[in-house]
Amino acid sequence: MKKHTILFAVALSSMLQWGCEDMLEVEPFSELTPAVIQTDNGMKSLLFDAYKNVQLSTPSRWIINAAEVTTDVGFNTGGAENLMATQLINFTWDPSLATFQDDNWAPYYRTVRDVNLMLEQMETADITDANKTLYTAEARLLRAHAYAQLYYLFGSTPLRTTSTSPAQLARASDEEMRTFIEEELRAAIPGLPDPGAEAAYGRANKGQAWAILAKFFLNTKQWQKAADASQEVIGFHYYALFPEFENMFRVENEGDKNSDNKEMILVIPCLNIDGYGNWYTAGALPQNFKTTPQIPDYTWTNSMANFATQYRLRSGFVNTYDFDNDRRAILILRTYVNTSGATVDLMTTPDNARCMKYWDNATVGNHSGNDVPVIRYADILLTRAEALNELNGPTQEALNLINEVRGRAGLDDLTFAEATSKAVLSDLILRERGWEFVGEGKRREDLLRHDKFISLAQARGAAATDKHKLFPFPQSERDTNPISGQNPDYEVTQ
Repeated sequence: MKKHTILFAVALSSMLQWGCEDMLEVEPFSELTPAVIQTDNGMKSLLFDAYKNVQLSTPSRWIINAAEVTTDVGFNTGGAENLMATQLINFTWDPSLATFQDDNWAPYYRTVRDVNLMLEQMETADITDANKTLYTAEARLLRAHAYAQLYYLFGSTPLRTTSTSPAQLARASDEEMRTFIEEELRAAIPGLPDPGAEAAYGRANKGQAWAILAKFFLNTKQWQKAADASQEVIGFHYYALFPEFENMFRVENEGDKNSDNKEMILVIPCLNIDGYGNWYTAGALPQNFKTTPQIPDYTWTNSMANFATQYRLRSGFVNTYDFDNDRRAILILRTYVNTSGATVDLMTTPDNARCMKYWDNATVGNHSGNDVPVIRYADILLTRAEALNELNGPTQEALNLINEVRGRAGLDDLTFAEATSKAVLSDLILRERGWEFVGEGKRREDLLRHDKFISLAQARGAAATDKHKLFPFPQSERDTNPISGQNPDYEVTQ
C-alpha cells in the first residue's frame, strides 16, 4: 500500500506540472492492440488466460457442491456457504444465486472471450506456422470445453464466436449449440499433440479432446458416438487406471509428479497458493478433526483451515458401499480422532460422512494442492460401457469395462447373472459411477442422463420440477442481455 501511494503521488505531481497538453503519449495504448497480441508472447498470454478461466481452481468446491447437494449424494450444514447450499438442496434457487454467475457462468465466458480474441488475430500474427496450428487447436478445444460445461449447466446459451458479438444476443438453438461443440472439438484434434507429448502438464492433447467429446456424446445420449469417442481414448494405449484408488488423489501422485499416473486425462490444477488452491477438504473436515485411522498419513495442523460449513454425504448413499471390500470406501470418512483425542463416529448422525479424496499435509489455510479431476480414465471406461449397454444391452465387453474399475476397487466382477437386462445394467452402472466419482461433481449429470434427477429430489421432499433440470441464466446476464430467453419459468428479479 505504501509503494502504491508513493507512485500515485509522483504521477499526480507530474500531471499537475506538465498540464494536459504536455501529457506523454505512450504506445501501444492497450495490451489488446494487435502490436501486443500478434506476438508469440501475446498469443500465449491470451491462451494461458483461457486455460486459467476454464480451470476453476478456487471455485472448484462450488462446481462439486452444485453437482452433488442437488442429488442423492451430497448434503451441507453450517456456515455462510449453507445460505446458498440450502437453496440448492431444497431446489428453491433463482437467478440471483451468486454461484450461478461467479462459478458457473462468468469464468467459462471469459475463456470464450480470450479464445475469440486469439483466433481473430491468429492469421496475421508474427509467430511460426507450427505455433499457429498448435495454439489454434488448443484455443478451439478450450472454447468447446467451456461451451460444453455451460450446456450441461444451463442448456443452450448465447453462442459468442467473435469479440464483436453484440451484447444483446439470443441463446443458440439446442442443435446449433451441440453442433458447434462437436465440430470445434473435431477440428481441434488434428493440431493437438498425442497424450504425453504436450508442452506442459495440463495443456491440451488429442486424448483430452476425444475424452471431452466422449462425455459430451454420453450426456447428450448420442450412444454410438459416445462409444466410438471413448474407444479413441482407449486406443491411445497411454491412459490406465492408477493401481491404488485411495492414493490416486495425493499431490505426490499427480501426473506432473508421478509419470506412472496415467489416469487423470483432464484436471483442474491446484496449488497450495491463494487463488489456486483446492478448498474442498476445508469444508469436508468435521469440526475439531485431528486425524483418522482410515487415512493415518494425514494429520490436521493449526495452519490448515476447517470451515464452519460442512460438506457432508447422505447416509442413504454412503450405506450402499461394501465397507469390508471396496477400497474406495477408505476415502469416505466415517470415524476420526478429534483434537481432544476422542474417537468420533460420524455414522451416528444422519448424512454426516465425508469425502476425503483431497487431503494434503502441505495445506496452507484453505489451499490444498490436490488437482480436481474433470475426466479420469475410469470415466472413459464406464462411458463406453454405458454407451454399449444402451446400444446392445448387456455384453461381455461392457461387463469387462465395468469390471476393470471394480477390480481396482477390490470388488468381484459383475456377471450376466446380475446384469439381466439393459435397464438392470444401466442401474448398476449408475451405482458404480456414484461409488467411483463421489466428490468429483458428476452426480447431477449422471442422474439427469438416467432421468432420475427430479424424481429422487421429489422423493427427498425437495420442491423439484422439470424446470430444475437446468440452472437459470444468472440475474446479471438477464439484466444485460434480456433477449437471451432461457428458462422463462424462473421469476426475474425486478
